[in-house]
Amino acid sequence: MVRSHSAQELCYYVQCGEIFSEHSYFKTHVKTHSTCNTGHFTHSSHDASVQEHTIKTYPCKICGKAFGRSSNLNRHLRSHTGEKPYECKECGKAFTTYSRLVEHFRTHTGEKPYKCKDCGKAFAKRSGLITHISTHASEKPFACKECGKAFASSPRLSQHVRIHSGERPYICKDCGRAFLTSSYLRNHIGRTHSGERPYLCGECGKAFHSYSNLRRHVRTHSGERPYICKECGKAFLNSSYLHNHVRKTHSGEMPHICGECGKVFHASSYLRRHLRTHSGERPCICKECGKAFLNSSYLRKHLTIHTGDKPYECKECGKAYRRYNLLHDHLKTHTVEKPFECDVCGKSFQYFSYLTKHVRIHTGTKPYKCKYCGKDFTTSSSRTEHIRTHTGERPYECTECEKTFTSSSNLIHHVKIHTREKPFVENVGKPTADFTY
Repeated sequence: MVRSHSAQELCYYVQCGEIFSEHSYFKTHVKTHSTCNTGHFTHSSHDASVQEHTIKTYPCKICGKAFGRSSNLNRHLRSHTGEKPYECKECGKAFTTYSRLVEHFRTHTGEKPYKCKDCGKAFAKRSGLITHISTHASEKPFACKECGKAFASSPRLSQHVRIHSGERPYICKDCGRAFLTSSYLRNHIGRTHSGERPYLCGECGKAFHSYSNLRRHVRTHSGERPYICKECGKAFLNSSYLHNHVRKTHSGEMPHICGECGKVFHASSYLRRHLRTHSGERPCICKECGKAFLNSSYLRKHLTIHTGDKPYECKECGKAYRRYNLLHDHLKTHTVEKPFECDVCGKSFQYFSYLTKHVRIHTGTKPYKCKYCGKDFTTSSSRTEHIRTHTGERPYECTECEKTFTSSSNLIHHVKIHTREKPFVENVGKPTADFTY
């Protein structure tokens, strides 16, 4: 039976802001607070004041931490011993607690037992539902002093404030990389260090560490772009791409400044990547040949040179490619449905966003202005490419020889030097002829 909870049915502990779906969980949690503190909780059936006296009679002999129950102490001891008695029968992965095993097993079954009553969205974990429920809350009493953005809970505000402070408290023990939230760290470990990729794409066989990444990848096959910009009509594969587009193109917000050259960026990740062009840091190293790269995406592209892997195959003609973007470009050579037609000239397009850009040719609209010289452009990509003539930025790097370029088209043309592709066939030298005597 699918369990579902609304915001009104959850116990809320005022002292620390924790939320619980069952009263028994709430009572257990209250014991973690000291004897001198009291807290209140709310529940749909009644509002009552509860005072719990914590008696922690089970201390850990290794670190001194005390627990109210022997079962909690036993669970804690596994963090010291490394014991993982609960093993998944599907993949063999082991866990310290049975509840963690149950949560993990849902990655195989796809089960999502926690359902939101307000919108019907389902979650594999209770914590996911609790976080989601706050999005329905009408009251948002926790406001950010920096930007004024309001949140329904104090933990969500604390998480947001790290964007301004730059604090990244969750550090990966394997590589030292730091993250804003524990979920970002878990995703990083699963993607980079654990090697576990249980979600397979039925189209191309590519494997992913999370279902959400698989779902996003499947859109590259289906062509689905469900996230549409209200300002310009451009469509995106996922919400983060849309969010970045809005900040970069329409809001003009560029809060992250390079201390070396003064260049500004709309995201801290872009600033960190840019800083490596000053420091010369290349943290991503190929284990095969020792070559170093600015970021992990460059390294992943480079690795296909060693493996010879070409997982992206065209269903029309069977031609295979190392990277999806090369297959995507190739697919355009085959007939595709173009349902969006221009009323002026009759030209058709595959996506509405392409039609929107095209119409500007007829209207003469150039909504994107260069902040350096005032020149106007029909598309944001044209403006971005132009701005590099002012800043000197060359973000496209050849993984073979490390030469950099201002645009992806220039890089693509250059790469053909290494692949020995000759895009332009010319007769060099004198013409020859056959003579019959």
